[in-house]
Amino acid sequence: MDLLQAIAAWPGAVWLTRSGTAYLFVNAAHILGIGMLVGAILPLDLRLAGLFRSFPLQVLAPFLSRAAACGLLLALLTGAWLFSVKPAEYVDNTAFLIKMGLLACALLNVALQHGNRRYRQALVGGPVHGVVRGVALLSAVSWVAVLVAGRWIGFL
Repeated sequence: MDLLQAIAAWPGAVWLTRSGTAYLFVNAAHILGIGMLVGAILPLDLRLAGLFRSFPLQVLAPFLSRAAACGLLLALLTGAWLFSVKPAEYVDNTAFLIKMGLLACALLNVALQHGNRRYRQALVGGPVHGVVRGVALLSAVSWVAVLVAGRWIGFL
């Protein structure tokens, strides 16, 4: 509990607690990060899964991966900041814990995909192997699940 109290006492958390305007902007930035992440990763995952084959993967993948990474970074930073406002409540929230577990799985899935030589081969014009397609479908489902679990937090 001391760690959670220290997080809640952090000046950034205190500022958000005392300023509705600051909280508004950090929350909006969190939503923007999520939008960038999901808005980039879903088209990439669907393309890897076999849809939209007329769009070249070699062109789409680098751009969409970077856009998703920027969205992820923004969402993680602002999410941690929002967490600092009420850390004890979030740690006791089942939906938050599920979201964190799903987020960990989604990030592991990203690491698996990007570490896969068949993924790298597909990015330079090679065929998209079935394993790459499967991991892409799992990615799409994982990120949507993280999004849904995040929305669920406010209802518990």
